[in-house]
Amino acid sequence: MLTVKQVFRTKNLYILVGSILVLASVFTALAAPLLTPFSPTAMAPRDRLLAPSKAHPFGTDEFGRDVLSRIVFGMRNSLQVSVAVVLLTTVVGLIVGLIAGFYPKIDIIISRVLDAMMAFPEIIIAITLAAVFGAGKFNIILSMSFAYSSRMARVARASTISVKELEYVESAKAAGASNPYILINYILPNILSPIIVQATFVFAFAIIVEATLSFLGVGIRPPAPSLGGILSDGRNLMAVAPWIVLFPGFTIVLAALGFNLQGDGLRDLLDPRLKQ
Repeated sequence: MLTVKQVFRTKNLYILVGSILVLASVFTALAAPLLTPFSPTAMAPRDRLLAPSKAHPFGTDEFGRDVLSRIVFGMRNSLQVSVAVVLLTTVVGLIVGLIAGFYPKIDIIISRVLDAMMAFPEIIIAITLAAVFGAGKFNIILSMSFAYSSRMARVARASTISVKELEYVESAKAAGASNPYILINYILPNILSPIIVQATFVFAFAIIVEATLSFLGVGIRPPAPSLGGILSDGRNLMAVAPWIVLFPGFTIVLAALGFNLQGDGLRDLLDPRLKQ
């Protein structure tokens, strides 16, 4: 694992820029109550559609709510969903991928299921499941985790197949080590690098899809702020109050870009073939 000091001393520009954007997003989410004095749900009809000013740096929306407050608290909700999706996707993908890669007979069944899931774009699966389950954090976490777990399982499966043929694994088998012991102590530690890289891409995916689901009305329930919900509320007011759409849209782009850049940088750093 990279330390913060190593991140900022690396010559990999992707990791450096990505880490700065990711840290900014995390800081925004954690320090949301300190960044603005306004409540994200408090309405002030007299202050509706105010342009950006000293009092309201990002302006106000049609209900007089402070846009900056809604963005920072929306980022908090978005990162909460993304963290849960990454954890659930990684756990499920690792378990399925390890079993499929280590047991060839079971792999025949699992691979066909994964192929069927990957025949459809993940975002379509997530939107469909969210529409079936209904809006809410828990439902969209399950929907997105199911949608992207197949890709994580594929990465874990391919890595397991390549590692299980190495000499130290064969030596462990010859010494009489059980299959679960080999999976946990020999294979799992040596396939974590591609899993970590894939997890950063899942983070970016989750941020974008959460915003998409909220924009379509099947994500985080109002009046709780969400970046996609802010975009949905302001799309009909772009001509008179473009700040309602520009600022949350820019926030989504920067957050997703940060995790994508970090994933690209980590892939370049951890893949020995790319080092050569």
